[in-house]
Amino acid sequence: MLGLRCLDGSDLAVVPIASLDRGGTPFEVTLELWRDGDSFGAVGERCGYFLAGLAARVAAARADGSPQSARWPDPDDRFPDPAPGDTAREPELFAFRYRDRGDVLSTGELRCSLRTSSMWVGRQQSAAGRWRVARRAVIEAWGASGRGVRAVLTSAELARFLADLLAEADRARAGHPPRLARPAR
Repeated sequence: MLGLRCLDGSDLAVVPIASLDRGGTPFEVTLELWRDGDSFGAVGERCGYFLAGLAARVAAARADGSPQSARWPDPDDRFPDPAPGDTAREPELFAFRYRDRGDVLSTGELRCSLRTSSMWVGRQQSAAGRWRVARRAVIEAWGASGRGVRAVLTSAELARFLADLLAEADRARAGHPPRLARPAR
């Protein structure tokens, strides 16, 4: 299991579970969410391919010489650009909801969006300072009860989370049980 430390102090585990074809062969994954050891929801039916693509885009954005490196000198602020035409103030990197059309909406949700914040660095009420602009990935999860949790990650932490999640997904597709949860931070 892969754990995230949430802002409220709880741990959110994201567990890839193998999706099986009619012959019983694993071919993709679904994500189970666990909050502090209790079932929290199930999301992302067959989402492994999408997560692998996002991991590659995050790695490319973090690389020196990437288009993002010119605009964001700190590698922790570098994330993939939004899809063309996406003018959302907080673009989504992913959004996984209930597993399939037959599930009730309250079975869970996991989403990751980009948020930009700015903070004045220097003396208050003085021109002797500058704005520090930072971008972070905000992972939010809602459980079947409707209660939500939130974790804030740098691009390095998001890259590590995705790499670990994909490694666990490969283990799940190979028929191995999930490992114990550990916080990403």
